[in-house]
Amino acid sequence: MARRLPPLNALRAFEATARNGSLTRAAQELSVTQGAVSRHVSQLEAWLGVALCQRLRHGIETTAEGASYAATLRAAFDLIEAQTRQLRARPTDNILRIKLPPTFAIRWFVPRLARFHALHRHIDVHITTSHQQVEFDRDEVDLCIHSGPAPIPGAICRRLFGEILLPVCSPGLFRNAEPPRDAADLSRFVLLCSMHRASDWPDWLAAARVATIDGNSGLKFENSALAYQAAVDELGIVMAQRAFVEDDLRTGRLLAPLDLRVETGNAYYLAYPKGGQASPLIAAFEAWIVQETTQMEEAAR
Repeated sequence: MARRLPPLNALRAFEATARNGSLTRAAQELSVTQGAVSRHVSQLEAWLGVALCQRLRHGIETTAEGASYAATLRAAFDLIEAQTRQLRARPTDNILRIKLPPTFAIRWFVPRLARFHALHRHIDVHITTSHQQVEFDRDEVDLCIHSGPAPIPGAICRRLFGEILLPVCSPGLFRNAEPPRDAADLSRFVLLCSMHRASDWPDWLAAARVATIDGNSGLKFENSALAYQAAVDELGIVMAQRAFVEDDLRTGRLLAPLDLRVETGNAYYLAYPKGGQASPLIAAFEAWIVQETTQMEEAAR
């Protein structure tokens, strides 16, 4: 016997509306317009022949029948979501899902990824990037690299390396200009930095005891990787993290015109849920990245 069910999109729209108490928030959750959500809810009410919502001036309110129906839908959707997660998890025993800060991924991790892959060809690495702190209960990731003054509460965290700031630039920047003789001489150059690291220049200048330069001036980019590229392209001098420019300094693609290095109170941590201790994939990744960061720190001494 064929099932006689309302349209699925209408059910999703009503459940989201009832749960959020708002057509607007439901539309944002479903990535559709508010008008589309309203039409779906009206379509469902017409199909059922029952009023499910009362449209109020500042939102919606479910009727008694609507509240009962929404609770049933929510339970059904929760079951579908849970079973879907289980099914998707079955064939991914060899997948390691990693969340990284964008610049860490571009400037540090990806250039070394081939070495990890050579050691563990059976592991497929899936990479996402974000500046947002991971929430292991919500995000579909196995581990992350966390940047900040402290590790993630409730997770297993291992410190990898700290932050050391130094100004760097392209050698070509000095084709038509004299290199800076001291920190105060940086006033002749454009300062480059990431919008997410707006305090780096002011902190370094404060450590250099320079009060005549506005560390908030210059060109700002969406992330540090773009700021580093701008330095390579000779737009100015970028305040860099040492770990992310070591290779460029070694090859001469970038140079450090001044000697002062400033340590911040931040560091990079490997983090994963407590249950991740039993995962051979996480154990393999942890052993590899600890070896990589240890070698990097020893080479910089």
